[in-house]
Amino acid sequence: MSEFTVGDRDFLLDGRPVRLLSGALHYFRVHEAHWGHRLAMLRAMGLNCVETYVPWNLHEPAPGEFRDVAALGRFLDAAREAGLWAIVRPGPYICAEWENGGLPHWLTGELGPRARTRDAGFLGHLERWFGRLLAEVVPRQLDRGGPVIMVQVENEYGSYGSDAAYLRQVEALLRDQGVAVALCTSDGPEDHMLGGGSLPGVLATVNFGSHARVAFETLRAFRSEGPLMCMEFWCGWFDHWGGEHVVRDAGDAASALREILECGASVNVYMAHGGTNFAGWAGANRGGGALHEGPLEPDVTSYDYDAPIDEYGRPTEKFWRLREVFAEYADAPLPELPPAPPVLAHPVEASLTGWASLSDVLEARGGPESAGPVPPTFEELDVDRGLVRYEVTVPGPRAPYPLTARGLRDLAVVYVDGERAGILMEGDEQLKEPVAGHARVELWVESLGRANYGPRLGEPKGITGGLLHERQYLHDVRARGLRLDALDSLDDVEGIPLGALPPGDSPGLYRGTVEVRGAGDAVLELPGWTRGFVWVNGFNLGRYWSAGPQRELYVPGPVLREGVNDVWVLELQEAPFAGKSVSLRAQRETGADPISTTRAQSGGVSGT
Repeated sequence: MSEFTVGDRDFLLDGRPVRLLSGALHYFRVHEAHWGHRLAMLRAMGLNCVETYVPWNLHEPAPGEFRDVAALGRFLDAAREAGLWAIVRPGPYICAEWENGGLPHWLTGELGPRARTRDAGFLGHLERWFGRLLAEVVPRQLDRGGPVIMVQVENEYGSYGSDAAYLRQVEALLRDQGVAVALCTSDGPEDHMLGGGSLPGVLATVNFGSHARVAFETLRAFRSEGPLMCMEFWCGWFDHWGGEHVVRDAGDAASALREILECGASVNVYMAHGGTNFAGWAGANRGGGALHEGPLEPDVTSYDYDAPIDEYGRPTEKFWRLREVFAEYADAPLPELPPAPPVLAHPVEASLTGWASLSDVLEARGGPESAGPVPPTFEELDVDRGLVRYEVTVPGPRAPYPLTARGLRDLAVVYVDGERAGILMEGDEQLKEPVAGHARVELWVESLGRANYGPRLGEPKGITGGLLHERQYLHDVRARGLRLDALDSLDDVEGIPLGALPPGDSPGLYRGTVEVRGAGDAVLELPGWTRGFVWVNGFNLGRYWSAGPQRELYVPGPVLREGVNDVWVLELQEAPFAGKSVSLRAQRETGADPISTTRAQSGGVSGT
């Protein structure tokens, strides 16, 4: 078996220097049936390695309850079959613009800022998780005939904390569970980040989008030995709801890549292929500088990232420009592109026939109701992704006073005595019109994604500061949560025919079918809808939102079937149904950009 080691200046394969030309591809953002194609696209771009994070919250939705952890093993097997080495970054924190940075909601709800420290409770949860996760990694290490050549210890820890004892504990857990390959850390190229996030005897790597020589000089000043590597070369960037679509010029990205390789360094292109934040797993960021105390900026469903391989798996101009650079460092001609997956043959429109109110859906699929003096958080109701209905009574008779959802995160649609009274958001937490008592108030609060980076990582969701009428707290709050994953099956959700829908705005669950001939990759369009989620054949495509910039959702071809397909639309805000439609069509040509764009900053802010 081959041996991969870290030398004083080079990576060594059986004693011979090698350069890692890697690309990030997250197995959890790509439909499993497409893994082989996407990995072959990495090979065709000139890469010899694939890198993936592992999201803890996806695989352990409740303490000790594991869900398809074997997916990582299957992905690593696919990487080996594609002829690629693999770098595994198991966290426990991953950032990655992923919900809560990959940390489970139940964990941060329990521990708060004690997460990602030497706290015994946190380390106990981590040991259990690594005990299950690393069983997928250890047998697939290079010395056992697998593709895994390197495993990362934590992730950008120097951007968050300085608990060196905690990092040593993570390293020890990896080794104790049988990880024998090289270990590494990755951080921004700044002294406090490298000092806080690195470990003696463990390879230190850096993350950046440009100015490679400066970054590597900083790394060399900190660590005089070890191969140079950019673990995250940010060749694009991600989008926020309500913002502009971000792109980075292909020539600029190629020039930055060339500078990395001219330094003699290895590289991991982040992202080589971004994929999609299916099922509401998109995270969020906060503005406001280094402390990230600014407004919440939820990430869109697409994780295209302006990557060289786009969300649909197609090569872009950036792919060809980076391939030209990689070809100069290849030992042999690069492989040709693999055959593209089939695309939808004929555009079709769904026929929506049924509707159920949000209250009916909550009654059928919601969690247990909570009643208490103050509003519970999402974490207390065990809601990771989804929404919570809060109910409270304004006593009376009393004069109209302002109603405030103090500490609201993130967005609430408010009803007073059954009539919609307004929409509240974090930072705009008071209804425009005062409320008189006696009145029944409902607030339907949706989590738009937990922060995945910065000091506010792990903050609770929902109404976190109480409900106020003027300055008086309202008590006796009832709350019930609706998890998104509870809607992957709708057998027990009753509804009414769409023709019997009451007039006016009608948020709720719309059900129908679409008949497909020539199934394949497609996009789903929802003109006129406001905000919610879509399922096709029980597969959650993710969030749609008229705030933009994303206007359509990607439908992987393997989700569709020939003939009749089920379509469910959960509209959360405003849906006067007249004139609304749901349609499927093939993707636009590569490079077509139906939305406004802004140029990505070459350096970026450390956020992956």
